[in-house]
This record gives sequence, C-alpha cells and structure tokens, in this order.
Amino acid sequence: MNYFIRFVHPWLACGALIVILLSMYFRKKIHRPVIYRHSLGSIIKNRMQFSAHPYQMIIYCMQVLIFFLLACLSGRPQLVDSRSVVPVKGIDIVLVLDVSGSMQFQDYDDDQRSRFDVAKAEAERFIQKRVHDSLGLVLFGKDALSRCPITADKLLLQEIVRDLKLGIIDPDGTMLITGIVTAANRLKNSKAKSKIMIVLTDGEPSEGDISPSVGIDVAKKLGIKIYTVGIGSEESHVFMHPLYGLVEKPKVNKELLTKIAHETGGSYFMAHNAKDMRKIYDTIDLLEKTEHDVPIFSLYYDIVIPCVGIVLFLVLCKLILSTFIWFAL
Repeated sequence: MNYFIRFVHPWLACGALIVILLSMYFRKKIHRPVIYRHSLGSIIKNRMQFSAHPYQMIIYCMQVLIFFLLACLSGRPQLVDSRSVVPVKGIDIVLVLDVSGSMQFQDYDDDQRSRFDVAKAEAERFIQKRVHDSLGLVLFGKDALSRCPITADKLLLQEIVRDLKLGIIDPDGTMLITGIVTAANRLKNSKAKSKIMIVLTDGEPSEGDISPSVGIDVAKKLGIKIYTVGIGSEESHVFMHPLYGLVEKPKVNKELLTKIAHETGGSYFMAHNAKDMRKIYDTIDLLEKTEHDVPIFSLYYDIVIPCVGIVLFLVLCKLILSTFIWFAL
C-alpha cells in the first residue's frame, strides 16, 4: 500500500501559508522589543547572573507551528491509499461504446442531443448507480481503445465519460467485434463470479472487423455475459446533408446484436430514445451481485479531526507553559 497526503483545497492552504509567512516577515522587520535599562544591568551581566533559558523561542515556535497546522487544516488534508483491495458485493462490468461518426446523428425532434450525447449521459448515470461494482470503458470506431481499466473509482470513470468526444479515435469505421474482444481482454483476469459487458452501437461492423463468431467464442470461454444495446433505428433512413445531399443513416444490425447477446447469456435491447436508454440501463441494473475483492485506485481518509486534536494539544501546552511554568521568567 502506498500512502501520501493530499489537500482537497490546496490553493486555500497555500494562501493561508503565504499570509502567515508574510506576517512573520513584516513582524521581524517592524517589531522592536521593549528594552529596560537598569543601573545594575552591566554588573549582573558581568557576573553572569541572568537567565539564558530559551522559553521565549519555545513559545514562539509553538505559536508558529499552531498557525501552520491551522493553515493546512483550511485545505482539508486527506490521507490517500493509492491502491487498496477491499471486499465488496458487486460484479465486473465493461461498457463498450460506439464512437463512430454516425453517433453524431440526432434522431428525434423533441431531443436535440446526438446519439453520442444520450449514450454518454445515461452511461454516466448508470455508473453512479453501480455503487459496489467495478467498471471499465472501451471505445470503438475504426479502431478499438481501452479507455479506462476496471476500477471501483466511480468519480474517475464518470469524469472520463463526461470528457469523451467524438474523434478521440478515428470515427470512419465500426469495429464492433474488435471492441468486444478488447473488452473481454479487460475482463479475463477478473475474479468476480459475474462478468458483464454492455455493448452500445448504432450500426453494424465495418469491413475488416473480426468475425462475430470469434468474439462470441472468446466471451463464452471467459464466462462473460454480453448485453447489446442498439441506438437509433432498425430501419434505414435518409436525411439531407448540407454538403453531400441525401445521406443514408446506418441501421442497427438487430440480428447480429441479438445473436451475440443470446449466445453469451445476455439480452438485446433497442433504444429508440433517451427514455428507452434509461429503462435499459435500469433493467441491467437489476443484475445479480456477488462478493469479491476489487482494487480501488484511490481510497481517501479525512484526517481533519486528528489534526484538530494536535492543534488543541499544542494550544493547551502553550497555555500551561506560559501561565504556570514560565510566567515569572
């Protein structure tokens, strides 16, 4: 396990530290201690009859330490376990998302979002609901890309999905089966009893893609259940492109997606709009759960309360020393 400390609000802590340092600097430049002159002062000094106890420096250092700790507390310190393994009840899921050029199409007059925007929004919502599951993300267009490994860090995965844009990989193609095999490679070392793949696409495989039977065989050998989701339409449609004139929208290959799902123990769904997409994810959300260990890439522990305890202890020590021990020095 690798531990380190981070601040939730680092700039707030840095600002407080700068104020403290500037205050110390100007105090040193401006402050002049009070000097008392006595007629017997030189005699006492010559006879070494004075106290050289550094109580003032000790009190000052304690004050500085207290202020520095308070500045750090303003940034909300956390102890970070960079990689921890904890037992949870959940399943391993990989989202396989089509990022081909046709995902930019809009299908409905009452929803101005593209297919890709709808898929992103509902995928992010699904990730948020799967509290105890580990999820990963694979993208496919003309190539396939493993965008995020299987992780239980939902905030990380949601941020990745939120930042996705068409064009992250070449959009001139739909390597559907290559994406499935890439996702299967992510799940092959999973120790979960339930391994799920959710494949979302609006078209059919391009020329040069792997044979569907290969993807199905790989998934079956690894015990992966595939849920396929078609988005768009199962029928061909044309639309007027401002540059190219009449252009045909790709149709969902229902037969292929149904075959992939049924032969691996999953189901095929068709999402005609955003509401259908949400219902589909809610249906998949009812999957069985199994207990297994999952790696959490960043486990955070707030250490504000222990730090407050240290500050209060230092304040108490300073008060005791300056009030009952060194008050007469």
